[in-house]
Amino acid sequence: MPRPIIPVAALLLVFTAFGCSASESANGSFTATKSCEAYSSFAKQSNPGAQKIVPGTEYEVREINKVDYDWLRVEVPGAQPSLRWVRKECGTPELSDKPTKAQRQREIAAAAAAGSACNIANKQDSYLLAITWQPGFCEHVKYNGKKPECDAMNGGKLEAKNLNLHGLWPNKKECGTNYGSCQGEQFSLKQETIDKVAPWMPNFFYERTFGAYEWNKHGKCQSLSPDDYFVKAVSAVRVVNDSEVGKIVLGSVGKSFRVNDFFERVKASYGAQVADSITLICTQRKYLQEIRVSLPLEFSTDGELKQMVGGAVPARARAVGCGDEVYVEGAGRD
Repeated sequence: MPRPIIPVAALLLVFTAFGCSASESANGSFTATKSCEAYSSFAKQSNPGAQKIVPGTEYEVREINKVDYDWLRVEVPGAQPSLRWVRKECGTPELSDKPTKAQRQREIAAAAAAGSACNIANKQDSYLLAITWQPGFCEHVKYNGKKPECDAMNGGKLEAKNLNLHGLWPNKKECGTNYGSCQGEQFSLKQETIDKVAPWMPNFFYERTFGAYEWNKHGKCQSLSPDDYFVKAVSAVRVVNDSEVGKIVLGSVGKSFRVNDFFERVKASYGAQVADSITLICTQRKYLQEIRVSLPLEFSTDGELKQMVGGAVPARARAVGCGDEVYVEGAGRD
């Protein structure tokens, strides 16, 4: 019996449909500002039960359709199915790098169901490099007098010459944001390491409290010694600092840059893979606080940003808590 011939155009349509269906997990809330259709599939415009979101109601965000998203998938209580796609323009999204309580419970339950422990060392499948813009943190985030580097910076005794290390976090997909607090080597650093790290993690100029916290929560979950771990972490920050990312931030101190322009410049310099690996995090929907970069399990800090990012999994969102423009605060209180 002869096999049916499938037209090439039909095959292309099938592949295109599957290629466009990918979405990104997301955390946060979406507050409706107008009544809009809540679709089970926005591509097919299907809406079982003719559901609509209600203005003034806050919904839990579960997914976005892409990094530069225009659709969000939210929980609509009472709808069947309850997960529905709504247009971004129908409300105000507040995406976060931290999961909601309900999402965290689901992640823990999923990890337990899969039999995967989230505090066993050397089970990571990727890394996240968290970079702080210190003036943005020190001036606009409450630190309750527990950050001597912020006291020094706000008092004009510490300059902001470069991006700073927040942390290098091993990640495990099955654990979501709950991979950490593993058993491992105790925190101890050579003076040589402290001297190398301090310009990139200024808490080290005054104490080692924050470094110990990062090691106990994240560092113990990978195989490097404390010295090697922190040296590699600041080397990764240096790569970002010396890249187009660092040039944009350091060249914008005391003024703003547009989020779209930021990502277009990064994309033009290194390609979409690198641009999609980055998340900007703001406070008060205006001030730059952090830059986070997704990294693969095996990454090198010997080359440029494109080589370091390699084949990293794309970030969940390109901006969290930011408006269309981001202000880069200068050191010292105004």
